[in-house]
Amino acid sequence: MKKIISINEYSKTPKYRQIVNSILSGIEEGIIDLEEKLPSVNRLLIDFDISRDTIVKAYDYLQKIGIVESVRGKGYFVKSKNTQRKAKVFLLFNKLSLHKKIIYDSLSTTLGDEASIDFYIYNNDFRLFKNYINASLAGNFTHFVIIAHFLEGGKDASEVINQIPKSKLIVLDKKVEGITGEYAAVYQEFANNIYSALTEALDLVRKYNVLKIIFPVYGYHPREILTGFENFCLEYAFDYQVVDNLDDCMVDRGEAFVCLMEDDLVTLIKKVKSRNFVVGNDIGIISYNETPLKEILLNGITVISTDFEQLGKTVGELILWNRKEQVANPFRLILRQSL
Repeated sequence: MKKIISINEYSKTPKYRQIVNSILSGIEEGIIDLEEKLPSVNRLLIDFDISRDTIVKAYDYLQKIGIVESVRGKGYFVKSKNTQRKAKVFLLFNKLSLHKKIIYDSLSTTLGDEASIDFYIYNNDFRLFKNYINASLAGNFTHFVIIAHFLEGGKDASEVINQIPKSKLIVLDKKVEGITGEYAAVYQEFANNIYSALTEALDLVRKYNVLKIIFPVYGYHPREILTGFENFCLEYAFDYQVVDNLDDCMVDRGEAFVCLMEDDLVTLIKKVKSRNFVVGNDIGIISYNETPLKEILLNGITVISTDFEQLGKTVGELILWNRKEQVANPFRLILRQSL
């Protein structure tokens, strides 16, 4: 039984869910039989060095869904083999962030008890990305949901991803050139999105003499963002500059900045304050990706952002309905005082 229940310390899936998923998978694969006794709380406590509350939470959940029953003085037994799970999802994100949490929560809510999720983070490291996918192929996952963003490398990402059966693949956020076959995707139209957002804000943007986008050389953001920004500036005759290192950039009155990274937003605000400029008057700021903090920071930071909650929901629906569609995710401009 110990071999059936497994806990991966590198997985971002909560440990209680890993226990639940292990038991459900064992039942589905016929390894765990009806009325079979499950390991005791104390046994799992010793074997996996995890908290008692984690194990109890797992067994309580299995009781709640009718799979396990507790017999006083004897332990936990399999009550039903009707797991009713439609999917086992391998979820691979490039990093942890508030936006990724929104996607995960929305996906998890949409799937409900219809699926289990094994969640991993590769920290924008292509080698780790490759290792996770190679290891996951030996599992019995019904869906592989991945985001492919790398700080370095990644030229062979399509070769790694092409190992995944296309009937099981869902690509998130950015399409990856070189993936063959028919597969599902929920993606952003990066060039069109920033162009449309800046066009919608045109009257406010015209207050400024120069537009600058902070686009780090070693960042992971798609270059399509830069293409859309440059197309807007050329179309509407704006002087513009691409800043690859904000530390070396002067901040002057009459400039508006597009910030992709949260760290750069903090640095920019410090530079603005050091010169006593008024944001939304002397300096304009547009930040990528909505967060609750940006609603109140400097009386409100203007944001251009994809709808992360909708992204997670769409992925969940593709999994539940087993559809192979490619869907452009909604994008929006939120105007606030910083512009």
